[in-house]
Amino acid sequence: MQRRLESGETPPVASIPGRPSDPGPTRPLATESAARQWPPLARFIAAEQAIGERAEARGPLAHFAYEFVRFGIKQGWACLFGGLMLALLIATHLFYPKGAALARYDFLVLAAVAIQIVMLWLKLETWEEARVILVFHVVGTVMEIFKTSVGSWIYPEPSLLRIGGVPLFTGFMYAAVGSYIARVWRLFDFRFTRHPPLWALGLLAVAIYVNFFTHHYTWDARPLLFLGAASLFGPCWVHFKVWKEHRRMPMLLGLFLVALFIWLAENVGTFTAAWVYPSQKGGWHLVSLGKLGAWFLLMIISYTLVAALHKPQPMPDSLLRSGEKCPGGADEGALLRLRLPNSKAPSPRPSPPRGEGGVAVIALHLQSSTRAEVGAFVDVVERE
Repeated sequence: MQRRLESGETPPVASIPGRPSDPGPTRPLATESAARQWPPLARFIAAEQAIGERAEARGPLAHFAYEFVRFGIKQGWACLFGGLMLALLIATHLFYPKGAALARYDFLVLAAVAIQIVMLWLKLETWEEARVILVFHVVGTVMEIFKTSVGSWIYPEPSLLRIGGVPLFTGFMYAAVGSYIARVWRLFDFRFTRHPPLWALGLLAVAIYVNFFTHHYTWDARPLLFLGAASLFGPCWVHFKVWKEHRRMPMLLGLFLVALFIWLAENVGTFTAAWVYPSQKGGWHLVSLGKLGAWFLLMIISYTLVAALHKPQPMPDSLLRSGEKCPGGADEGALLRLRLPNSKAPSPRPSPPRGEGGVAVIALHLQSSTRAEVGAFVDVVERE
């Protein structure tokens, strides 16, 4: 006969033959709505949750549509700084008065500074993220000074706030990339499988940055850099949470898609004459696809800086969705946990085995992530 537990007492860990006992609590996954990180959005959490629950109740198609829309909104929110900068480029190109006392480029600098201050004031970015973004701002500005000096592109309009041939607003365009990566990391609660070590990413980032300068005088090492990026990120999967469950995609695919959108944004920048490539002096046309590769490599520098701040967390084996395999061959039910008090227990499947007294131990899979310790856990079933 099993001893009955007193109120509030945690049930003991049941040992499983052939498996080590529970080593203790594991780092929980954050499952609260990411909107709680930003007070202006927190008031909408309950209403948005109700919309999601209704969509889920209507079936798989409505559930998919809801998550698809939610994914797009979260991506747009992560792009807030970059989106505002692009809006400013378009608006000033169309409406900024010619011959104004304050040059267009200088207005863009002041506007970018104001946006950054407001984002920090509203806690849309943390000070730690702002410092990392500032580093990428400086890295980008230094490269801009060199690139304009060798004629890679030009800034055709006059301005006062500039270094050499580089208006200071350009550093904020690089900072927008860092801001996006930092914000999307938190919004989608990134977890990783087989993430490359940070020291290796650091070496790759340094090599990429150096090559942006040296390829003007020596052999362009980009083929080797692309190979290095593929070898480091090829085995890696990024797990991102749109709503309740973490979805996943190959890390290389995710980086390529981000680089593609940056390339599209650069076409907006050149269309608004914010900067001009030599081939565009006779008239605007799409930026060459070769720049897509350059942005892919440059983004790795920004990603490395943000990764050094956030410290990539592995995706626990127990929280991989059904059918996925973990590194080393263990299945997704291998990590067993205790159900916490007050957690909502789902219906077990399969039904617990019945035997001669004692405790039946079964591994359960949750269909929602309403608590931090979701996934496989042990439910102790007493028999009278």
